[in-house]
Amino acid sequence: MHGVIPHVELNDYKSLRAKMSCGHTVTPMSLTNWCRKSLDKGETKFVCGHCDVEWPYNEVYKMALLTPEEIKYFEKTLFKTAATDFWNAKKCPGCKSCVVRNDLNNARVCCTVCSTNKRRIYEFCWRCLKEWTRPSPYSDRCADPDCVTPEETLRTCPEITFKDVKNVTGCPSVRACPTCGLLIEHNKKNCKYITCLRCKEKFCFVCLKLNKVCDKYYGPCISGVAPRQTTIPVWKRK
Repeated sequence: MHGVIPHVELNDYKSLRAKMSCGHTVTPMSLTNWCRKSLDKGETKFVCGHCDVEWPYNEVYKMALLTPEEIKYFEKTLFKTAATDFWNAKKCPGCKSCVVRNDLNNARVCCTVCSTNKRRIYEFCWRCLKEWTRPSPYSDRCADPDCVTPEETLRTCPEITFKDVKNVTGCPSVRACPTCGLLIEHNKKNCKYITCLRCKEKFCFVCLKLNKVCDKYYGPCISGVAPRQTTIPVWKRK
């Protein structure tokens, strides 16, 4: 049976240790800190640092002895991360609340919270996250000259020069994750492979194939350099 058992640390102070479902034991404080770090990194799952087994939320809440304030923080952070990942939500630049747009082709988005607080219509640009203050002839971005679409970024970004990958030229420095469409920039170091922060898929930055298909870590891909992407892949969640 899993539960909280007393444990004597080297400093002779007694502390509780929680035995998790994976079999490993941790103190409530270390469990809380570990899970908080996971949340701060944008994770939506709590995973054991020893064996990579996922812990259920209710188990973490129980074994970590979370206070009502901590539970509120955990649930609020999880909701924001899940909203961003699964509903394509973004934070309003005014009130920082999560906003989901109804028209995916229109970058002009109204925040109902800010509109209520300011007693006027408050709109912002979905692309650059700045308040929409000027009329724009475009539907996919505002009139700010610094506002560009992801497609424009993919089309105009410079080519990358890898420090550790040999004999690869002509690769764009920004790619859209082939699984979920998140824009990612390679740091030029180490191998060609990137693990997407959103969908967690690992893919080759050069040929855009999953690492299970492409296994040339530091050399040219068999299929060569994939051309610049012109559209953003749509995440088809399973």
